[in-house]
Amino acid sequence: MSIQKPSLPKGTRDFGPAQMARRNYILDTIKGTFRLFGYQQLETPSMENLSVLTGKYGDEGDQLLFKILNSGDFLKKVRPEDLEKGAVQVLPKVAEKGLRYDLTVPFARYVVMNRNEITFPFKRYQIQPVWRADRPQKGRYREFYQCDADVVGTDSLICEAEILLMIRKVFAAFGLSDYDIKINNRKILTGISEVIGAPGKEGELCVAIDKLDKIGWEKVQEELVQRGFHQDAIQKLTPIIKLEGDNNNKLEFLKDFLATSEEGLKGVAELEEVFSLLEGFGENQAHVVFDVVLARGLSYYTGAIFEVKVNNVSIGSVSGGGRYDNLTGVFGLEGVSGVGFSFGVDRIYDVLEELGLFPEEEMQATSVMIGYFDEKGRNYGLKVLNGLRKAGLSAEIYPDVAKVKKQFNYADKKQIPYVMMIGDDEIAAHKVALKNLKTGTQEMHTLEEAIGIIKAS
Repeated sequence: MSIQKPSLPKGTRDFGPAQMARRNYILDTIKGTFRLFGYQQLETPSMENLSVLTGKYGDEGDQLLFKILNSGDFLKKVRPEDLEKGAVQVLPKVAEKGLRYDLTVPFARYVVMNRNEITFPFKRYQIQPVWRADRPQKGRYREFYQCDADVVGTDSLICEAEILLMIRKVFAAFGLSDYDIKINNRKILTGISEVIGAPGKEGELCVAIDKLDKIGWEKVQEELVQRGFHQDAIQKLTPIIKLEGDNNNKLEFLKDFLATSEEGLKGVAELEEVFSLLEGFGENQAHVVFDVVLARGLSYYTGAIFEVKVNNVSIGSVSGGGRYDNLTGVFGLEGVSGVGFSFGVDRIYDVLEELGLFPEEEMQATSVMIGYFDEKGRNYGLKVLNGLRKAGLSAEIYPDVAKVKKQFNYADKKQIPYVMMIGDDEIAAHKVALKNLKTGTQEMHTLEEAIGIIKAS
C-alpha cells in the first residue's frame, strides 16, 4: 500500500500558532471596536438550505456556491431523463444544502426567523468563515473569514457616520495611516444613469464602472457600448469619470449635474448629512473620500456604499459595505432596512504583514519556562510552575529530563522571554535562578520577586 502524501484543498490553508496569534490580534481589535459601538455577536451554521442561498447573489454568485451532496444515496431521486437535461435539473435532487457564501443572507434569515425576540434597531456583528468556489489567486481564497457588522431596523444616517468612525478607530489601532474610505450613494448612480439618458440601466452601468480601476476608462467605454449604452450617454458620463476636487466640491458639482433627477439629488442630500453628522461627533472627514464612480457589484445596496483601500500595498480593498432597503424581503418580511459593512480579515492580515505592523508582544504565548538539571529539580519545578500560573503568568515546564542546552533551545525557538532554572542551590535557598533570554542576565530571586520582574517586563 502506497503512503498517501497529505495535501490541502485548493484555495484553503492552515493557520499555525504564529498566524493564529496575529489573527487573534486583528479579530480582538475589531471585536473591541464593534462592542464599543453597541454591536452584539451572532453566529449561524456553516451550511444553509440552498433555497435560502440561491438567487441572492446574482447568476455569478449562484455559480460560486459550494453545494453539499445529500447524505446516503444522493442519486436515488435522479432519473436518466434528468441527466439529459443537465445540472440545473439534477442539482435539486442531489443537494439540498450549501456552504454559506457570505454572512448577510444568513443574517437576513436569522432576523426573519427571530423577528419577535429581536430588539430593533438590531446591531449585530458576526465573524465566521464563508466559502466561494472561486478561482484561487493571491489574496483570494475559497475559504476565508468575513467579519460583518450590520444595523437593521433604522434608516438613520447616524449608522453610516458610525461605520466611518469604526473603520477609522480600527485602522488607528493597527497603526495604518495611509488609506481611503471611499464612499458613494447608490441613488447617485441611479441619478447618473437617468441624466445620461439610460434610466433603469444603473445595474449594467455599475457592473461596467466597477471595473474602472482594473481595466481603465477606454475599456469600460467599450463594455458600455456592448451593454447597449449609446455614444452620447457615454459622452455625458465622461465629466463624472474625470471629476476631481474635495468631497464638498464634488457634491456641489453633482447638484447641478443631477438637477433633473430627484433620486440622484436624494443621494447627494444623504451624503451631505453623513458628512455633517461626522462634524456633529466632533470629527473631521479625514480618510473619507467621496468617489462618484464607486459601484459595489452586489445588487442589494440602495443607499450609501463604502469601500476601504489601503494605499501603497499590493492588496485591493480590505473592507466594504453599504445600505440596503430590504434585507429580509426575499424571506417575506418587508421593509427591514439596514446598513452594514465587513472587514476582510485575511486581507488586513496581508497588509499588516507587508507593512510590518504586527506588534511583537502579541505573538509570544508563554512568559516563562522552568528548566532543571535532574528529577529532583523537576519535582520542585512543578510546585513553582503551579505558583506561576496562580499568579496569572503563562508558564510551562520542559517536560523531559534533558540537557540544559536543549531546554534553552526550546525556549529560544518559542520566543519565551524568561527561563527559571532550578538546581540544588535554588531548592536549598527556596529561590529560583531567573534568566532573561533577551539580555542574557541571570539572578537569584524569591518566586514572588521573579513574578514581579516578569510581570513588569
